Amino acid sequence: MRRSAASPPAPAPRDRFVTVNGLRLRYRDWGGRGAPLLALHGSSAHAHWWDPVARRLAPRFRVLALDWRGHGRSEWPRPPAYRTEDFVADLVGVIERLGLDRVVVAGHSMGGHAALVFAAWHPDRLARLVIVDAKPMVNVRRLLEFQARPERPRREFPSRAAALRRFRLMPPETTAPPALVRAIGARGIRRLGPDRWVYRFDPACERTRVPVDAWPLLSRIAAPTLIVRGEGSAVLPRDVAERMAKLIPSARFEELPRACHHVTLDAPAALADCVLAWLD
Repeated sequence: MRRSAASPPAPAPRDRFVTVNGLRLRYRDWGGRGAPLLALHGSSAHAHWWDPVARRLAPRFRVLALDWRGHGRSEWPRPPAYRTEDFVADLVGVIERLGLDRVVVAGHSMGGHAALVFAAWHPDRLARLVIVDAKPMVNVRRLLEFQARPERPRREFPSRAAALRRFRLMPPETTAPPALVRAIGARGIRRLGPDRWVYRFDPACERTRVPVDAWPLLSRIAAPTLIVRGEGSAVLPRDVAERMAKLIPSARFEELPRACHHVTLDAPAALADCVLAWLD
């Protein structure tokens, strides 16, 4: 495999904003003159989850890491609108507004699910597809049970430190260094006012999320596709990943050791090297 460490230093990323479908969305632009690579995070996360990987890919690609609607520094839709169709429409809008052509799309978890649907519905806009520990459909029973629970007030904290102490990865399994997990948590906290700190995601996202079943769409994905699973993932079983690779016409399956579901944090160097080797 090509070692990303041998590449020239990555440029410093810049936070930029683009208005799509009436919402101001933030993306981290890592610069560079290479082909565009759009990096998509998972639910309740933000664009910084791709930072450890993006800095390794940026010398070869123009990496753009998006904050989904309702996440990070992007605006929240009101009323809440978190169907898969909404996420895909935002992705199309970002590509159009930024004038991108034939992009590589890399999605983790919920971002990977949206990327699968995008690839099937908009094959002409895609050069290649990278799916990181994401499956074609969530556990519907579990999602509906969660959405049926009584809604609780948004949790607030008296200080940034208190919010950071409470921060946990979901699912909790990880091999990432504790300092990296703390840094990711700190990036996802904002101040509302005196003694009022909250996490940077809309609680209504999971409560109103309506995912598309992407299993019937997999055979329609024409782009070369790399499916990456963390060896210890409790989210994407190996047999599911292998089935996905068989149904997508031009798919390759890779499994990374010493990684759980949060592959971008658990094994960023291995993930970057895997992607670079596949793209060569």
